[in-house]
Amino acid sequence: MIRGLTRIRDLLFATGLLLAAVIAAPAVQAQTVGQILIEGNQRVEAATVRSYLTVAQGDVPTPERIDQSLKSLFATGLFSDVQIRREGANLVVSVVENPIINQLAFEGNRRLDTKQIEAEVQLRPRIVYTRARVQSDVQRLIQLYRRSGRYAATVEPKVIQLPQNRVDLVFEIDEGPETKIEKVSFIGNERFTDRELRGVIQSKEAAFYRLFTTNDRYDPDRLTLDRELLRRYYLRNGYADFRVVSANAELSPDRRDFFLTFAVEEGEQYKVRKLDIESKLQDLTPGQLRNQVKFAPREIYNADKIEASIQAITFELGRLGYAFTDVRPRTVVDRDTREIDITFEVNEGPRVYVERINIVGNVRTLDRVVRREFRLAEGDAFNAAKLRRSQQRIRALGFFNKVDLKDERGSAPDKSVITMEVAERSTGELTFGLGYSTSDGPLGDVSIRERNLLGKGQDLRAGFTLSGRRQEIDTSFTEPYFLDRNIAAGFDIFRATTDQRDESSFDSTRLGFQLRAGYPLTENLRQQFSYTLREDSVNNIEAGASRFVREQEGTRTTSGVGHRLTYDVRDDRFDPTEGYRIQFDTTLAGFGGAKRYLKNQVDYTYYIPVREKVVASLGFVEGYIFGLDRDIRIEDRFFAGGNNFRGFSTGGVGPRDKATGDALGANLYYVSTAELKFPLGLPPELGVSGRVFTQAGSAAGIDTDDIRGLFDVGSVRVSSGVGMTWSSPFGPIRFDLAKAIVKEDLDRTQFFSFSFGTRF
Repeated sequence: MIRGLTRIRDLLFATGLLLAAVIAAPAVQAQTVGQILIEGNQRVEAATVRSYLTVAQGDVPTPERIDQSLKSLFATGLFSDVQIRREGANLVVSVVENPIINQLAFEGNRRLDTKQIEAEVQLRPRIVYTRARVQSDVQRLIQLYRRSGRYAATVEPKVIQLPQNRVDLVFEIDEGPETKIEKVSFIGNERFTDRELRGVIQSKEAAFYRLFTTNDRYDPDRLTLDRELLRRYYLRNGYADFRVVSANAELSPDRRDFFLTFAVEEGEQYKVRKLDIESKLQDLTPGQLRNQVKFAPREIYNADKIEASIQAITFELGRLGYAFTDVRPRTVVDRDTREIDITFEVNEGPRVYVERINIVGNVRTLDRVVRREFRLAEGDAFNAAKLRRSQQRIRALGFFNKVDLKDERGSAPDKSVITMEVAERSTGELTFGLGYSTSDGPLGDVSIRERNLLGKGQDLRAGFTLSGRRQEIDTSFTEPYFLDRNIAAGFDIFRATTDQRDESSFDSTRLGFQLRAGYPLTENLRQQFSYTLREDSVNNIEAGASRFVREQEGTRTTSGVGHRLTYDVRDDRFDPTEGYRIQFDTTLAGFGGAKRYLKNQVDYTYYIPVREKVVASLGFVEGYIFGLDRDIRIEDRFFAGGNNFRGFSTGGVGPRDKATGDALGANLYYVSTAELKFPLGLPPELGVSGRVFTQAGSAAGIDTDDIRGLFDVGSVRVSSGVGMTWSSPFGPIRFDLAKAIVKEDLDRTQFFSFSFGTRF
């Protein structure tokens, strides 16, 4: 019986397993995907939709796979909505495609050009429209307007539905007013007034006269620069402990104005107590370097002069043959006495050589044009000062907007790779000039120039000048590295006509050409040689002209060799505040032609900084010409007055016909000038400066045996006056009021002189 019960139990168990298998089989079969059906797609192929799914036919559609498939489809940006559902054994993917942009338009933009805006946004016609992309472009446009100083600008996207799932997208722009800087304030400044510090930073308060500048618009990058400018200013004036605590920009509630506030800690002003040089280089004594230190004990501490001293010492060490040097300043601050001891430590630097020099970013400019400005060559000992000088020379070319220098480790620890990254700028110029001066009258010029011809650094210019007194046409070409040597060679072709009837009763014409070649002898000394072949004419002589003038009528040829020597150690070529420049010119005529003479000129100017933005200058110019068995003609003589001797009109000083008053020019002239340039208390960005000056000079001597009726007195004349220069947006405007204090009876004076010029 027990055996029978066991059989019944086994039979029931087997039957249960069979039933479970029968029931479970359809369930397992139902979990796998039969077909994947795509619906709702118009442009996107069904196969493309399936390619983004993580579920395939025959797979089990787990919740994880379904979720990942949804994420993949949304991530494509092709669909605004996606649903996945089961219909029996099939998996149905229902999609709603994002529309295609038919047209993209901008409305309300008046200050920014449409092309400028289109370059900023990423959306384009025939691109899939998505809300995320639209919002991204909205933020891009807002940032674009903020960079142009319009923080109140708003951008509203509008969508216009079109058939076939297309849309027109319109960005409605409200540019709003320019967000200007209403007020710049300083907290914690006691040594310098707010007005003085506003002149230091680049950000400026809004004013009616700042029509041609963007410095009165808030710019976060400019605010960072302002902090650095303040730091440099204080360190230059002896405040070694100075720091900018904070620099905040607060936007007004109406988003129209910014209020900038700088909180500073000035600290105390320090003086230099002791200067010393310590050298650890063999056979080098500190005395050999003392002349390179740019300041002395008891002077106000100046961080700029310390850096200048480091560079000068490094250059001098290189000249003395020490290639591997490291010059570092060591300072000891005595806060009780407010004095600083400075010691320049000269150590042997790491022996590193230049392995390679890379030039990056020059598309048009040839590599050799940049490379030849380097003071270092591949294989040379690494020298940081020479590297900085190389960067300055490349910037001075004027071919690049950006010149960045990188020094990286080379293939070995003792090798360095220098990379110079540049960004090119336009070097072609088409300029039109307008102006007026009391000496030349109204004037205008047109010129075309390419300063980097064919990317070779060559300079080609052609110009035409027309004024009430002078007409000139000229062409010039300069090859800065002739025959791959540091020789600037070129030529000039010219024709000029000058109306000198007001002062001398004749017209003069010059037609010819000049060949020239110049090269540096040292870093600051330059020499130039030239050859000139020129035809000079004196014509259109008035009927009542002086007999001394009538004798000069006709045309003569000049063939001469010139030599120029220039020594320039000014801190700035265009607006110098320190240093001096001296130039000697000599011309020897007589290599063919009708004229034979030796002509010499010297021009010297010395600049002395008196205080911040106040500069004194002393100048002297002299010219002397004498004939070599020939008389000197009137067109070759010197005329003193006008721009070179204020207080006297052009040709107002020098030999003159007593009867007609015609100026005859002089074989010798000289003018010395003492001038003080200073700010007028106006905002510095206006570019207005004043000056007081005194000039003394004379002009005398002509070649003639008959001195009847000739006024030729070589006494000293003196003038004094005041003037003003405005670097206006339309060009430099300059006027002077000068009175001749010491003069002769027949001299011609000029109280007011004015000049204005611009190029655009």
